[in-house]
Amino acid sequence: MRINPNSFAFTLLLGLLATLPTFGIDMILPTLSATGAALGASPSEVGLTMSVYLLSLGAALSIYGPVSDRFGRKPVVVFGCLLVITASIGCALAQSLPALLAWRVVQGAGAAGMMPMAIVRDLFDGKAARAKMSYVVIAVNVVPMISPTVGAALLALGGWRIVYLVFLGAACVLLLAMSLGFAESAKIDPANRLMPSVIARNYLRVLTHRACLGYILVNAAGAGAVFAYITGSSLFFMNVMGLRPDQYGLIFGASSIAVMGGAFLDGRFSAWGASPGHVLTIGLTLSSVAATLLLTVSLAGWTPIPLVMSVMIVVALSFGLISPNAMNGAMQPLPQIAGFVSAAAICLQMTAAAGSSALVTVLFDGHSALSMAAFMMLFSLLSVISYLFVARPSEPFTVSAQTDRR
Repeated sequence: MRINPNSFAFTLLLGLLATLPTFGIDMILPTLSATGAALGASPSEVGLTMSVYLLSLGAALSIYGPVSDRFGRKPVVVFGCLLVITASIGCALAQSLPALLAWRVVQGAGAAGMMPMAIVRDLFDGKAARAKMSYVVIAVNVVPMISPTVGAALLALGGWRIVYLVFLGAACVLLLAMSLGFAESAKIDPANRLMPSVIARNYLRVLTHRACLGYILVNAAGAGAVFAYITGSSLFFMNVMGLRPDQYGLIFGASSIAVMGGAFLDGRFSAWGASPGHVLTIGLTLSSVAATLLLTVSLAGWTPIPLVMSVMIVVALSFGLISPNAMNGAMQPLPQIAGFVSAAAICLQMTAAAGSSALVTVLFDGHSALSMAAFMMLFSLLSVISYLFVARPSEPFTVSAQTDRR
């Protein structure tokens, strides 16, 4: 029985596709110390399990995009699930850190094979596509909110190895759903050859197409602003303000809920007939105003916890408005190479997030929220500039592309 793309079950499938890669990040965070103790490694050495996973994830994305355009989304997702299942077993059985690192590389390569955004682009247009993108954003932000708690509970229940078995179980569920319930969504062109020159040319098409590039940059810069507060807030609230981890967890949970609230509100705006451009403008305005306020009070040396927390929530909510519309805008103009667009968008988003986090950490002064506020402001402005001067002038062409496809 095939899952109807318009059904709630299909929305759940998209959510699992979107969240499976993050299982390998957030759920293992509480287990790093226990893993190091069991394998005779320091916590910093075990931290490499995160680095190699993310590097493998990013590198594999650039390959899966072209492959999925040539052979379809389904075989790529199925292959990715098989890699995740195999690697999760390897991680759970690893007896040394080098073995665990090797299996984490394979696990990251498998997790990169999930293609929720390309599948949405294959099957939906207009309001329906915006709604599905919103659900994907909600799903992606539910997992970081609950995964560390689940990981800690599993650690207490059965040790660090059991966490990888949960990752394995999620991949098995997804493999079964894709094998039995998913009909191929991509329109496969046999003439689309996987030659280096063709792949390079298609990526060049994405990065030189004004609408695609503009919306990709809007989303990437928005993610940079969010990751500036994700990284900086832990430094500020715990190192400067002295909050306990459980107190900070409540604040972080509130910001995750705010992202979901923004994505849900985007769906309501769509139902009320608001255009994607109007919703994007609202989100970008909220993010810029909030970041400007935080930078101003940080420079003045006045950063009460309620104010900083409120700014975090507003920026998080604004990203819930920005990301679904920006990703939908990026995916619309080049449906024939949607896999390339999706891979480029996610790679640039990860690059912006990693760069933002690194800059906030390196420039943290130990006694203020200044580095967090400065880079929230910088990336918010970059998002606005990308929309006003790159993406927005191309909106008529995006609309025309949608009309031609219909």
